[in-house]
Order: sequence, then C-alpha cells, then structure tokens
Amino acid sequence: MKIGLIAMSGVRAYNEELTKLGLTLPGFVDRNKIIASLPSLGLLTLAGMTPGVIGIEYIEIADIKNVDELPNSFDMVAISTYSAQIFEAYELSDRYRKKGIKTVIGGPHVTSLPEEAKEHCDSVVIGEGEPTWLELLNDCEKDNLKPFYTSFDKNFDLKDAPMPRFELLNPEKYNRLTVQTSRGCPHHCEFCAASILISKKYKQKPANKVIKEVKAIKKVWKKPFIEFADDNTFVDKKYWIDLLRELKKEDVRWFTETDISAAENDELLDLMRESGCQQVLIGLESPSKKGLDGLELSSNWKMRQLDKYKYAIDKIQSHGITVNGCFILGLDGQDKGIFDEVWQFVQESGLYEVQITVMTAFPGTPLYKRLTGEKRVVKEEDWAKCTLFDVNFKPQNMSIPELEKGFRDLAEKVYSAEFTHHRRNRYKNMIRDLLKKNQEAQN
Repeated sequence: MKIGLIAMSGVRAYNEELTKLGLTLPGFVDRNKIIASLPSLGLLTLAGMTPGVIGIEYIEIADIKNVDELPNSFDMVAISTYSAQIFEAYELSDRYRKKGIKTVIGGPHVTSLPEEAKEHCDSVVIGEGEPTWLELLNDCEKDNLKPFYTSFDKNFDLKDAPMPRFELLNPEKYNRLTVQTSRGCPHHCEFCAASILISKKYKQKPANKVIKEVKAIKKVWKKPFIEFADDNTFVDKKYWIDLLRELKKEDVRWFTETDISAAENDELLDLMRESGCQQVLIGLESPSKKGLDGLELSSNWKMRQLDKYKYAIDKIQSHGITVNGCFILGLDGQDKGIFDEVWQFVQESGLYEVQITVMTAFPGTPLYKRLTGEKRVVKEEDWAKCTLFDVNFKPQNMSIPELEKGFRDLAEKVYSAEFTHHRRNRYKNMIRDLLKKNQEAQN
C-alpha cells in the first residue's frame, strides 16, 4: 500500500486589498511567509508511526487552482488542513475520490465539524491522529474504512509520541522546522482555535524525546532554525530549565510562543538565550483593559498582567531575545480608539516585532458559538474568511468597515519600511548600550 500525506499550505487574506498590502509591507508579510513555509508536523508525525512496508510521499499544496495533475499513485491520501483552506481541501479530496483513491481528512476544523467533512472524504480523523492512525491504516488495507476515527475516548500520552519523519523534507524549502513539546494551554481563551480543539487537556512531551527530535532535524539540516510549535511554551518553568540545559549542547537557533510570565525567571531567560532563542511571540492581545476583560473563560490572568506588559518586554529583550507582540483587533470592549492605543503602545514599549490580527470566529471555539447565538456571525460557514486578517463577525463597538479600515491603516503604519527599520534599530541600540554598561561595570 502507498499513501500520500498532503498538507494544505500557504497563508493568504480573503480580502484582495489586504493581500496586495502585504506584498508591500515587510513586517506584515515576513511572519506570513514563515507560517506558510512551515511543514505539517502532524503529518510527519503520522509518517513516523507508519509501518515500513507502507510507501509514503509527503506533498504540500498551496493553491489547488494551480494544480492541474495530481500525484495519483496512491491507495489513500491523508489531508491536513485549517479552516481558511478547508474548501480547497474538500475539492482536493473530491478529485482524488473521483480517481478511486480513498481519502482521509484531519485537523482542528474537521474535528469541530466532522459531519461537514464526511461529505467530501471516506474518513474523518477527530482529535489527535496518533491514537487511531494504525487502526485506520489496517482498515484501509482491508478496504473497510470507518467514517470517523476519534481520539476523544482515548488517553494519548506524549511520551508515546513517534519520531516525525523529518527526512521526508527538503530543508532548502523551509526557513525553520517545527518541534512540539506540549499540547493545550492553561489559558482557556474564548477565541483560541489551536491544539486545545484536538487535545482537551494540557500535556507535556518528555524532554529527552524533544532533544531526540532536535537531533533528528540536525541530520537533515546541520544548523537548523527550530520553531517550538506549542500554544504556550514555558508553562512548566522547571521542565524548560532542564530541557534548555541540554538544548545548549545542540547549537541551534529557535523561536516559540509564550506568555509574559517568561520574564519572571532570570535563570530561564539566561538559558533561553544561551541555547539559541532568537525571538518569542507573546499574545498581548490588547494594550488596555478593553478587550482583555473576560477574554479567558477560566480566569482574567492576562488582564491582571496588563501593568507588567512593558516591563516584561523590556526584561526579555534585555537578555538579547526579541519580542514579537501580538495584538487582536475587534475584541469585544474595544472601540475605534483601539487602533491608536496599539500604535502608541508599540511606539512606547520598544517591541522589536509586531503582529496584528483581526478577532476571528473559528468553528469549534466558544467564541463562534457565542457570536452565532448573538447573531453576530456575518455569514455562517464562510470558512474562507478564517484567516486572522478578514472580518467574519459584527464587532461590538464599531462597524465592519471601521474595523477593516482601522486594521488596514494600522498595518500601513506598523509595517512601513521606515517604522520597521526604526523598531529594529531601537532594539540594536538598546543591546549596544547594555553591553557598554556591562563592560564599564566590569572595568
């Protein structure tokens, strides 16, 4: 048997004006290019547990419209996708089924809407893929695929996670490769459509398995740049202090996402820099209480940290680690003043990098359920607008055109070549001044 593992890749805005804007603004497009170029760690992980007698081919498709001839020497294809590309994934699956090739689709979107997905494929993988993959392969060989395979009735431990098949990749295609150390997040944010949708509780991978994955990447890429693909790294500070002591030996550069609590531990910050951390992305979400209050369903942790935001940014960056501050525009509680508030905060805080997104109602999230009940979803099942840059809901304190224009105008300022250059020079000057003070203190 031979299977094709197909990742729907590429990040784009539905709004053509935003797409064109991205082509001219360096900061706006840089992070999008990085995200678009990341391989599917989920599919590579499933490849790692696939029996050697089964042939595997890993494929990435950025735009189905540009694919005339599909690779078709497969008995089955497994497709991984997100909401914004789901219609393209369905089209791809339909085309394969017409050729008599069985199809399976997995990911957060189909986990939330399995019945929708089943209209376009032979089987839907609900939740984590590892607990059901071998059963699915066995059923496929017997020509007896079940319509649904779910992990929610199973207790999968990341200590049993297989080694991803990084050797299936051509490292020259990517600017970074991914390693996952955990799934889930203790901050239950209403809008979150990340791994919490496929793993209902927070779980951590043993540190020794993480180091083995880093070593496996180094076999195909001598000095790699790694993205730790976690929703919130450094939840367990002791775990990471132990892990980073080992990572120091591997001579890699890396990036991850976290919250501002990382700034509270000097030993952690020192080890982060010593082990090759280049940047952390922190979901600040809002520079004011407007939007933060009630954002988390279990607590108001982020709102309670608001007064520490600028201190935390300064503390992390003083250790030689740049901060990419992420803001969400259109949160309930925000009004038209939010665009000036974000602009002012970015100027005052010294952030090296900035990521702005639009609040997005993703299927399966508490936010989508609430906004649907409030009749604030513009058009139900309009998944192509789940891009983080397009508006698919009615804002609470402004109109849709006001949110779209405010986002566009802020992007033009934040990501202009002049301000991007200013941010980066400001950081370099800060580091230079700190080094000078340290040298003077030593003398």
